[in-house]
Amino acid sequence: MITTALTELLHIRVPVVQGGMQWVGKPPLPAAVSNAGGLGLITALTQPNPEALRTVIRETRAATNKPFGVNLTILPSINPPDYEGFARVAVEEGVKIFETAGNNPGKLIEFFKARGCIVIHKCTTIRHAKSAERLGVDVVSIDGFECAGHPGEEDIGGIVLLARAAQELKIPYIASGGIADGRGLAACLALGAAGVNMGTRFMCTVESPIHQNIKEKIVASTEYDTTHIFRTLNNTSRVFKNVVSQQVVTIERRPGGAKFEDVRDLVSGARGRVVFEKGDPDYGIWTAGLVLGLIKDIPTCEELLSRIEREAEEIIGGMAKLVKAKAKL
Repeated sequence: MITTALTELLHIRVPVVQGGMQWVGKPPLPAAVSNAGGLGLITALTQPNPEALRTVIRETRAATNKPFGVNLTILPSINPPDYEGFARVAVEEGVKIFETAGNNPGKLIEFFKARGCIVIHKCTTIRHAKSAERLGVDVVSIDGFECAGHPGEEDIGGIVLLARAAQELKIPYIASGGIADGRGLAACLALGAAGVNMGTRFMCTVESPIHQNIKEKIVASTEYDTTHIFRTLNNTSRVFKNVVSQQVVTIERRPGGAKFEDVRDLVSGARGRVVFEKGDPDYGIWTAGLVLGLIKDIPTCEELLSRIEREAEEIIGGMAKLVKAKAKL
């Protein structure tokens, strides 16, 4: 068994967190991840309102007696969701672990910490990680350039970010982006991380609530099948390379650039939701990381986490054999 600061803090067996994912973090997935020894996360904003979140928290608790948490991501929006309401309901329902992400999370972090909760905050730069540390978070999730969704605007890969985190942070941190197996977990532990966060890999499991066609598309894809949108809008997002995302990139590359209004209909969240519900990978925008190239099957969460745990233990044990005692003169 691998024991780290993360497993001890969260009381989990395997140092793996299932990241929050829009339209994916519904009760069957986080419950399965937690039952398998990791930390499952419900995605709050997948629900239409705080009371709906209350319902899915109760559904998840009915499906697992292991620790699970709630992801709450602060997104730029003309009509912001009721973040305070979502946070309040989750705490009322006894949730003690939260993953936060997005801009200006200070008020949320303060709210959770004042109520004795554990906070994992996602960051794409060491600068932001140190800011989160000052705000009192318990763990920082370091998102490398490989990750699905928003990798920030600095384009720094995970290896450098994790090594920099080891130099700069005093609190535990976990790695996010490009991890799908025990080799990735072992590598991140070697870089000082206390565990890993996986999103795309968990999308492609039996318990993931997305359409089977999308899972099979993930298996058939490679590390070359993602693209960046919103680069010219300084809000970069790594998504699956399909007809719609290629249209967005083409519009952004027009002479004079593009405004969000030019691509609004193409990137509609409603269209992305239909992708996962109906199984047409070209219908809308959906996020996916470079880890696509490492995903070769659709296991249960139990099979996946047991395999990752076993592989990591074997690799770590094998690494120890590389160290030979120096011959005495």
